[in-house]
Amino acid sequence: MDIRKIKKLIELLEESNLTEMEIREGEESIRLSRAGPAYVTAQPQIHQVTGPPIIAVPDSVAHAVPEDAVPEGHLVTSPMVGTFFSAPKPGARPFAEVGSHVEIGDTLCVIEAMKIFNQIEADKAGVIISVLKENGEPVEYGEPLFIID
Repeated sequence: MDIRKIKKLIELLEESNLTEMEIREGEESIRLSRAGPAYVTAQPQIHQVTGPPIIAVPDSVAHAVPEDAVPEGHLVTSPMVGTFFSAPKPGARPFAEVGSHVEIGDTLCVIEAMKIFNQIEADKAGVIISVLKENGEPVEYGEPLFIID
């Protein structure tokens, strides 16, 4: 292929919106491409702020119970990330419901993580005054599950 043809192809590529072109003449071929726009990634800036600690409440908890209606009591939190199940199997009666009396060691729910079902037990005796998760909902580590009075 003649160098003049190649230069002309380069000019055509630069003048067009194309990013790549390939030309074949007989057994000869040429592929021209141009680099797309350069992207600049900004490095995150870290600012150190001093002041009182900020406590983040997951959205699922914030919406589960209105702020002014949060009952006081002992909070049972999730010890792991997984899926919350209130009963041993679909259609079965829940382990613990609002109004249920529980003793230390009673199963409150099951959290499934990596196909392993982990029983979550009451660490305080009392009455369940609030169930903060729905059956089948995902839970995060430390997320509130129950409130025991």
